[in-house]
Amino acid sequence: QVQLVESGGGLVQAGGSLRLSCAASGRTFSSYTVGWFRQAPGKEREFVAGISWSSGSTYYPDSVKGRFTISRDNAKNTVYLQMNSLKPEDTAVYYCAADPRGSRIGIYRDGYAYWGQGTQVTVSS
Repeated sequence: QVQLVESGGGLVQAGGSLRLSCAASGRTFSSYTVGWFRQAPGKEREFVAGISWSSGSTYYPDSVKGRFTISRDNAKNTVYLQMNSLKPEDTAVYYCAADPRGSRIGIYRDGYAYWGQGTQVTVSS
């Protein structure tokens, strides 16, 4: 069992940046896949970034590619999501999630067994 805690959300103006953190406790992320998802009011939860802990490979959908960067810190057992050039449409609750199978970076929420509580990101225009 792994527990995930997100932090770093807040209010930022359009064009600004935020860095979200996802810290794991209970066990290490080794061999996991970790993903970031977001959910805006009235919308489905959508995938925004993923990283394979073992290989370091990453994946992003076109909506955030070039603006968001996912990274990991092995020593801190933490995954980060650096978000630059933020837009009002990036406003959502952001969740990190972990897939212990670690076989590939999934883009669907059903593939992830563990979830954090979420952190709110609000981008003002």
